[in-house]
Amino acid sequence: MNPCPARWTKTDGGRKPVGGARALRWSLSLLAAVALPAAGVVVDVQLKAQDGAPAKDAAVYAVTKAAAPARARREVLIEQIGKQFVPQVSIVQTGTSVNFPNRDPIRHHVYSFSPAKNFEIKLYSGVPANPVVFDKPGEVVLGCNIHDHMIAWVLVVDSPYFAKTDAAGVARLDLPAGDYDVHAWFPGATKQVPPRKLSVGAQAPGVLTFSATSRYGPPGK
Repeated sequence: MNPCPARWTKTDGGRKPVGGARALRWSLSLLAAVALPAAGVVVDVQLKAQDGAPAKDAAVYAVTKAAAPARARREVLIEQIGKQFVPQVSIVQTGTSVNFPNRDPIRHHVYSFSPAKNFEIKLYSGVPANPVVFDKPGEVVLGCNIHDHMIAWVLVVDSPYFAKTDAAGVARLDLPAGDYDVHAWFPGATKQVPPRKLSVGAQAPGVLTFSATSRYGPPGK
């Protein structure tokens, strides 16, 4: 059965459908409007150190009870360059694979004893054959068993909504409408700040600001 029966009218060139084509276009437009997800709202979050300075390379993530959209998890790289981890801070979603290419002309021994991910890649050069899957949420501290000064962090979160702060201490989250717990995370902090409630509607809320309540970052920073 034709869901959009056409009415026909006479014209100089014969007959042509009047209602059916217009109804079909209207039906397709309605279907597209229903199928497309609502546009997200960009939320700016400002993180500050204890002294009020911008907190660069910290993390912000939002957790909601609503079903989050499935997103493809691309492999993340944490390289060793000049006897340093690059980047020093990474944020990934639970289940993400991370590889550790060694770009230095010497060997490294990458490891972590953190509860969220306990692993080691013994003395190696080049790119490891198998990435490491970060399958539990939490803070993971990385080290090198050969070079004690090398340190990095991986924050693993059960959410697709996360971002790292820039040089101004600002992170931007693209959030669909809904209710969230927004978390700020300062790498290596002895005490993390509590999350804050956020309701996202049609318009972006004001800037959220978090301030560190303890020292954070590498030892001696």
